[in-house]
Amino acid sequence: MTTIAIVGAGPGLGAAVARRFGAEGFAIALVSRTQEHLDQLAADLQAEGVTARGYAADVRDPESLVGALGRAAEELGTIEVLEYSPIPQREFLRPVLETSVDDLTAAVEFSVLGPVTAVGQVLPGMRSLGRGTVLFVNGGSGARPNPNVAGTSVAFAGESAYASMLHGVLAPENIHIGQLIIPGAIRPGHPTHDPAVLADTLWTIHVGRGEFRTFADQLDA
Repeated sequence: MTTIAIVGAGPGLGAAVARRFGAEGFAIALVSRTQEHLDQLAADLQAEGVTARGYAADVRDPESLVGALGRAAEELGTIEVLEYSPIPQREFLRPVLETSVDDLTAAVEFSVLGPVTAVGQVLPGMRSLGRGTVLFVNGGSGARPNPNVAGTSVAFAGESAYASMLHGVLAPENIHIGQLIIPGAIRPGHPTHDPAVLADTLWTIHVGRGEFRTFADQLDA
């Protein structure tokens, strides 16, 4: 059995991705900051027949993130798929003229240094398998800078650049890098933004191994 590690796992998209990949036989490593919440989500998934465990880590703390992903691989199996989708913090969503150096530093730690840390930890395992997928999930500012959410616009641009470069250099090793852009909010019942629909899109990106970037819906003009 191989594993998908969901960094930023919660009751919405993270849970939907866990169910979608769990239905395909993956073990699920749930990663977020609060162990209590992870344990409850893991218990819910286990009750549905999905193998899942929670590993608390802060994406802005490289040591904790490396430790969580390492324990997940040891306990559940080699991480074949990494999905990175933690929800941006409030200070990342300020207008550009109200955004400080400290705000940008935190956003870059969250959306650039966190992914670099996570990929560095799981890549050797993917190479040992001879296959792998890294799925980046970003809001609309990941494709079009928005002056009302300057922190994510700057940091998502860096994340997108890093992911796009990985897409090119790792493709010959059968390691696919894909980015899903979700313009607007994730909304249950929405035809394109429902968590289950988005999870199915991520599964399609994983198995289809096509272009780098996929849009859940069109960006507003």
